Formats: sequence, C-alpha cells, structure tokens
Amino acid sequence: MTVADLEIQLLAVVVAVGCALPGVFLVLRRMALVSDAISHSILLGIVLGFFIAEDITSPLLVGAATATGVLTVALVELLHRTRRVKEDAAIALVFPALFSIAVILISRFAEDVHLDLDAVLLGEIAFAPFRRVQISGADLGPRSLWLMGALLAANLIVITVFFKELKLATFDAGLAHALGFSPALVHYGFMTLVSATAVGAFDAVGSILVVALMIAPPAAAYLLTNRLPRLLLLSGALGTLAALSGYWVARAADVSIAGSMASMSGVVFLAVLLFAPDRGIVAGMRSRARQKLAFASVMLTTHLLHHEGDPSAERESREAHLQEHFRWSGDFAPRVIWHAERQGLIVRDGGGLLRLTPLGREAARHQMTR
Repeated sequence: MTVADLEIQLLAVVVAVGCALPGVFLVLRRMALVSDAISHSILLGIVLGFFIAEDITSPLLVGAATATGVLTVALVELLHRTRRVKEDAAIALVFPALFSIAVILISRFAEDVHLDLDAVLLGEIAFAPFRRVQISGADLGPRSLWLMGALLAANLIVITVFFKELKLATFDAGLAHALGFSPALVHYGFMTLVSATAVGAFDAVGSILVVALMIAPPAAAYLLTNRLPRLLLLSGALGTLAALSGYWVARAADVSIAGSMASMSGVVFLAVLLFAPDRGIVAGMRSRARQKLAFASVMLTTHLLHHEGDPSAERESREAHLQEHFRWSGDFAPRVIWHAERQGLIVRDGGGLLRLTPLGREAARHQMTR
C-alpha cells in the first residue's frame, strides 16, 4: 500500500464523518432534499467566485459557494412560506434553477476552465494526493485533507458546544423560542455549516457523494437507535465503513472511487434496513409473524373455552376441525397449536384432543370480558 492510498483513505474517512455529522440533523429535521439542493446549487457560487477571482484555487470560491448554499435554503423557505407550494416542490424549483444558471455560465464563459460537469457531479478523489499544501518547501499533505479536516473539526466543535440548542431547535422549535433563543438563528447557522461542508467535499468527491454521505449513514443509524449522541457516533462509523469499503471495491474493480463509495453507502443503508434489530424489514416480518401467532392463539383458547363442557367439545377440539373452522392453512394450524402449548395455554389429552390449562382458561376468560 502506497502513501497515496493511505492519504486517499484518510481523506475518504474525514469526508464521510464530516458529512455524516451534520447529515444527522438534516435527517431528523426531514430535510434530506436540502442537502441535494445545496450540493448542486453551490456550483453557481463556485462559478461566480471564479469570474471574480479568475483562479479556481482562490478561497473566494469557497466563500461564494457557501453563501450560495445559504441563499438556496433562504429561497426555498421564502417560497414555502407563501403557502402556495410545499417544501419539496419549493426545493425542486429553486435548486434546478440555480444549477442550470451555473451550467449555462460554464458552457458559455468557462469552456477552457476545469469546471466540467463530470468533475462537478462525480469528483475524483484519486487526484487529491496530487494537490498538495506546501509551505517554505515543506510538503504538508493533500490540500483537500487539510480543508476537510478543518471542516470536520468545525463540525465537531459546533455540535459539541451548541448540542443542546441544536437538539432543542430540531425537536421542538416552539419550546426553543419560548426559552429565549432564536430557532431561526440556529437554523441558518447550521445551514451555513452544512453549506461549508458540502463546498469542502465538493472538489474532492463531487456532489453525488456529498449527498450520499450526508443522508445514507445518518438514515441507517436512525434505524438502529433513538438516542442522539449514539446516533451521531453510529453515523460517523457507518460513513467510515461506506468510505473504506467503497475505496477497496473501486480499487478491486477499477471503477470510480466516488461512485463506489456512494454505492457502498446505499449497500450499508440497505443492509441496516433489512437487518436492523428493531426497525429492520426482517425484524418487522418476524414481529408480525409473532403477533399473528399470538392472535391466533387467543382465538384458539377462546374457541376451546366457548365449547368446553359442551357435547360438541370433542369435535371442536380436534386439530383437523380447527383448520376447517378458522380456515387456517395446513402448516399454520400446527404452528398455532405449538405456540399455545409453549405458552402453557393448552395441552393434548390421550385422545389427541386439545384441552385448556388453568392459565389458558383464565386468559380466554379475560379476552372474552374485555
């Protein structure tokens, strides 16, 4: 493994964690589409900043792009507050307009500048080690790593220092206002941080991976926990897993690293969606199956109690008749009987008839009197 490989992987982890942390609050605020809007509309700020500075390495491009991201959020909210369109429609109106203006400006006035759309959308993290920070002849490492490292540190500081304010403004803006601080100020300050993070990751990995890392790891983590501190830690861990696995998949298959990382973000989310202990699809299917068995067991005990001591009890207590009476399938009826026996609700007598236990009789009576 070369030094460049290590630098790329380190940059990938820093980008993943730096994007995932603010992404947690976007997911909790149900503002996932905003990250997509910001990551595309900041291209206009980059273009305008280049026209002013005439240098694609100028810090002015970062400032202009960040300001454009905040402008995007402001325009979306301004349009939404008219109550003529919903928020998702407002986003769909604003960011394509700003992105289209940027594309037109690039194609019309910046054809000979490295602002092509492939680099904008996909980025190429493999080139990051070639853009170095050098001071007095000393090589300090990739420029993107320093930039994203600073943004990651800023994210950590802001989330740590203003954790209570962010938490309160996210979950109960009305209470936040009543306690004396402005939810709007917290909101726009946070959106400025999101915009700056998106801008920092923009050049190295492109807008597609920015969106993937801001949304997929936090959304996956949200399926695993309800506690905000743990959610932040899990988001960073899942983002790191997606970044590193994506890098090695890309290296093995000789494909785009950013595209592979975005794909692995989706794979990680899909795995969590399927196998999360409480909220996963598999867990949900098992829970519904258990509920179905429990409800069928209640029906069985109620049925047996209703016919207990009746001349028809011998017929009504046979497994074959239960299948016909309840219209249970051939494999479901034995499962219900097994479940009821395991719960201690029924037993089989010597003749193969089902009989209620004292516990089953009490449970059936309780259900009939509810």
